[in-house]
Amino acid sequence: MSPSATDPIVNWDALTPVLIILGAGVLGVLVEAFIARPARLAVQATLSLLAILASGVSLFLRWGEVKAAGAAVEATYQGAQDFLPGARMSAGLTEDPFSIAAQGVLLLIGLLAVLVMADRTAVGDGAFAAQAADRPGSAEESESLLAGWTTTEIFPLTLFSLGGMMLFGASSDLITLFVILEMISLPLYVLAATARHRRLLSQEAALKYFVLGAFASAFLLMGSALLYGVAGAVDYKALGEAVRTVQGQDRLILTGVMLVIVGLLFKVAAVPFHAWSPDVYQGAPTPVTGFMAAGVKAAAFLALVRFYYVIAGAMGWDLAPALWAVVALTMLVGTVVGVVQRDVKRMLAYSAIAHAGFMLIGILAYSKAAISALSFYALTYGIATVGAFGIITLVRSNRGGSVGGEDGDLEAFKGLGRRSPWAAGAMTVFLLSFAGVPLTAGFMAKFRLFATGLSGNGVPFVILAVVCSAVTAFFYMRLIVLMFFHEPDGERSVVVASNGPIILAVSVAVMATIGLGILPQAAFDLFDRTAMLLP
Repeated sequence: MSPSATDPIVNWDALTPVLIILGAGVLGVLVEAFIARPARLAVQATLSLLAILASGVSLFLRWGEVKAAGAAVEATYQGAQDFLPGARMSAGLTEDPFSIAAQGVLLLIGLLAVLVMADRTAVGDGAFAAQAADRPGSAEESESLLAGWTTTEIFPLTLFSLGGMMLFGASSDLITLFVILEMISLPLYVLAATARHRRLLSQEAALKYFVLGAFASAFLLMGSALLYGVAGAVDYKALGEAVRTVQGQDRLILTGVMLVIVGLLFKVAAVPFHAWSPDVYQGAPTPVTGFMAAGVKAAAFLALVRFYYVIAGAMGWDLAPALWAVVALTMLVGTVVGVVQRDVKRMLAYSAIAHAGFMLIGILAYSKAAISALSFYALTYGIATVGAFGIITLVRSNRGGSVGGEDGDLEAFKGLGRRSPWAAGAMTVFLLSFAGVPLTAGFMAKFRLFATGLSGNGVPFVILAVVCSAVTAFFYMRLIVLMFFHEPDGERSVVVASNGPIILAVSVAVMATIGLGILPQAAFDLFDRTAMLLP
């Protein structure tokens, strides 16, 4: 070994929650190779759910250790923020209360998403193709459908992506940030192409997501290269010091920081980097859409928090004009274009864009209170989003008495309250939470986030956000009115029964949405603690 070589530092205990998820993903690949096809769905779903639960237990144990270590260091240095950077998991990854909270939020989203994916409904078809490799409309596809097959590779792919999401908020250097970005994205490109119905639309969505995702990755890489050229390092701490101390390279640093932010803004579907979002949301299998809308947005925002607060925040006034434009346009485009949508999935896609604009207020606020508010917002929005797409999975077209694919048109939801009261009731809870109606988690999340914006000199954006929230409430309420105050549109659509998993996922999401809206203080206290050790 060369005298200058050093052994890698890997904190295996800190990596255990993620290793459980990734290890289960590897086992899922082996299940595809060695388990008979009829048994794969049950084995893969059980393996995925057990892995997420085991990872959650491991994460809870890690939280106890990190909290105790942080309290000891804080007491030693009398709360000096500079002495609380967190411990290293490995090169480029930091374990601190913020990363623990980020992993917990994503595990809960992942648990609900896997439950929705595992449901094949009472008619036995589910949302995924029999074999993703079958050509749409071919004889091979007909044979696969007749045999009752389903694409179970979705479970290990979901676990691989979830593992990357859990590490995204812990990334503390630019190389790790890029690698984990691809680790999240590559499985999702495949998952987006596996819809059972409207296969060509699904494949088109996957291709758009792949091409635009690669374009965004190029921005992030170019920005990383520029920052490395200035600082001679990729570590966030070294980059933060360079941003504050290097003279004569302000334009280069500003360009590099902005390009990295653009790469992350693509993942949260902020305007003008949002073009992929409506098409991919509509074309991907609905359970995958829910996983993307909740998980990717939460993971990207939590990664953006660390990058902005450690590095970019020092250049806040230089970045301000561009970020102000992005925040305002994101809220306006998501709101205005969402009003005219007739497809529920596209409507929720533009709703997600508007919510991204609201969450960006927390980035601009640049305070520990904003970090806590953003984490809570990511949790509440993610739970309601997975639940809402779970309901959409069950609303199907009626083809002369036989059940067809999902019917996402608003007209298909007419009279849903009479055909399936529980589905309509649950959907109403999620829509009210999106709208920010009191006694829902969405109201508490918006109230807390907007309050941090007011304290951070973001008054114009908070005013705009309140106006946009009122407008978005129109298209949420329109859907509620269609469900409860209109007669069903003949025999156009049917609501298929869940065979269990979707009912469980939606029930948990409803209880969490109402519970966090009525009694949010415990969650507030927890997220306040997780913000204290962020560098």
